[in-house]
Amino acid sequence: MAQANVLKLLLDYFPTAIDTGQCIVFISENWRVELREHQNPCFGQHGKNIPVIRVKVFKKALNGEFLQGHYEDFQIESVSELANQIERYVQHAVGQNIREN
Repeated sequence: MAQANVLKLLLDYFPTAIDTGQCIVFISENWRVELREHQNPCFGQHGKNIPVIRVKVFKKALNGEFLQGHYEDFQIESVSELANQIERYVQHAVGQNIREN
């Protein structure tokens, strides 16, 4: 799996996502979720050539701005399993299915 193509491949799994050119974004009335490929080639690699995808979750504050809550790094070789685990993580974090918003 080539590093540069991981986010593009994930777009096939998440039809409601928006590609900004830098990351994939899911947005709803109260949440914003970003998927971004981690740029540090040594971070989390442990000798593997598997990209690290960082998932950041933002919640809308009362003033209308999105505030970053938490994030998680995923490093799974299979794109379908990567997409499945990201979907599960986000669904539990925000309480809704990102594939349907």
